[in-house]
Amino acid sequence: MKVLFIGGTGNISTSTSKLCIERGIDLYLLNRGNRKVDIPGAKTLIGDYSNIAEMKNILKNHSWDVVVNWIAFETKDIEKDFELFNGKTKQYIFISSASIYQKPPVHPVITESTPLKNPYWQYSRNKIACEELLNKYYRENDFPITIVRPSHTYDTVIPVAIGGWTEYTIIDRMKKGQKIIVHGDGTTLWTLTHAEDYAKAQVGLLGHQQSIGHVFQITSDEMLTWNQIYEAVANAAGAKMNAVHIDSNFIANLYPNFVGELLGDKSHSVIFDNTKIKTFVPEFVATIPFSVGIKRTLAWYEADPARMIVNPDTNKMMDDLINRYERNYK
Repeated sequence: MKVLFIGGTGNISTSTSKLCIERGIDLYLLNRGNRKVDIPGAKTLIGDYSNIAEMKNILKNHSWDVVVNWIAFETKDIEKDFELFNGKTKQYIFISSASIYQKPPVHPVITESTPLKNPYWQYSRNKIACEELLNKYYRENDFPITIVRPSHTYDTVIPVAIGGWTEYTIIDRMKKGQKIIVHGDGTTLWTLTHAEDYAKAQVGLLGHQQSIGHVFQITSDEMLTWNQIYEAVANAAGAKMNAVHIDSNFIANLYPNFVGELLGDKSHSVIFDNTKIKTFVPEFVATIPFSVGIKRTLAWYEADPARMIVNPDTNKMMDDLINRYERNYK
């Protein structure tokens, strides 16, 4: 099976790329060659994905069993992929996002049929528009789409709401005994999925004839409160959690860049029903609990001091939020 990944070396996609090679898939990675991620066995196509003329030249002698775009975020990306791959691939997989589901949810159990509506986050609205355009291409042009909706997936990122992701800031604060922020009261339910678990389902969909035209969410079945998530992070850091619980609206009012991340996503309890992906890919089961996965993530950060980024602006923002909140409510 000849597969093209547009991207393929990021936080989610690297594990999928490696599993493809293990399974004997003929994998090509299309990227700019900037990421220092080694995936032995994969072939690399170097090019600027934003330049369609360059892409047509690079891809002109290829046809594909599967194309997966890991870095499509707007309808212009979908329009470009349709121009590049219509008639050139047997399956096109779009990586969407579980953040597109109705916010606030009217029912806590999320399935692929949960309404799509996120008035808080432009990122999510863009993904919804991409899905709508792809479905139009499928209905009108038989473009062989499969849509995948991952939720909060991690490997080389620290999956907390404030002070993490590509930063080491929250770990540094924890190790120093400084206060950290947990949004809300910390009791809402959330699901974190390790990229290696996600990869099992994603690879199972590659070339899956019956998946054409379908949508799949892929997450772990482990549900944790945000308090439990932060406690697991603190334990992995060898520290105690010194948390200040701050209402998400308070945070978003002072720092509007958190409106999407919190009000449009992480401040709501969600329970993902993974029945559909398990029906299509019966071997899929998530086996890495967050308490184990986060230790692996921190080990990856600490293996290279250059990854341990402590952002002074993030520290300043967190201190400001904590001081203002405690001044007004304590």
